[in-house]
Amino acid sequence: MSELAVRVDRVSKTFRMYRERNQTLKSAIMRGRTSVHDTFLALDDVTFDVPVGSTFGLIGSNGSGKSTLLKCLAHIYSPSAGSIVATGRVAAMLEVGSGFHSELSGRENIFLNGSILGMSKKELTIKFDEIVDFSGVEQFIDQPVKNYSSGMYVRLGFAIAINVNPDILVVDEVLAVGDAEFQAKCKVKFEDYRMAGKTVILVSHDLHSVRTMCDQAAWLSHGKLIEVGVAHSVVAAYRKSLPSPAVGD
Repeated sequence: MSELAVRVDRVSKTFRMYRERNQTLKSAIMRGRTSVHDTFLALDDVTFDVPVGSTFGLIGSNGSGKSTLLKCLAHIYSPSAGSIVATGRVAAMLEVGSGFHSELSGRENIFLNGSILGMSKKELTIKFDEIVDFSGVEQFIDQPVKNYSSGMYVRLGFAIAINVNPDILVVDEVLAVGDAEFQAKCKVKFEDYRMAGKTVILVSHDLHSVRTMCDQAAWLSHGKLIEVGVAHSVVAAYRKSLPSPAVGD
């Protein structure tokens, strides 16, 4: 049996969807009742394993639970039921600008975001030139990141995350933002991770990239796991479920 990087075991995640919410104690007393809410089940009893050294894709339509699952993997959310066990250091790049301070420069945000991800100032100083070079934002590194495009945000954030030297890298749609050159850099870096025995878990709507880059994949729909297995087989099954040809295939 292959050594596991991540075990997702019967994970469910619920959220409260408020229809009426008391913002203060006074409003609760005046209205004479508690807040009114519905329960939304974002993940429903999801189970799969991710082998060490693999590139694992998560696919599915918008609202299927992919990003919620990644946030559980990154310990941003806690599962409402079930468990996720990850072996080794995890670095996550989930949203444009996550961990960045908009008023600070790119240079300052490298040290801020890197420290959030667990790197020391000495490590960041050593890695600084490599991070800037990979991101391709050298010309703007001393400008406030509030002036960056979404692509520049993602490139810089991804460059920081990969230099944390994690055992498991979790990324959400990093290939969807950025030019062809940056996407090619990402693919080379994922292959380097594979060769080094590290694990990548990624969400992507680009089915061609999932099929060619990933060893295995999981297909989610409305929070449920529909299929998990060899990437090209799971992608093929997902494509058949779509009413029209999938973008990126």
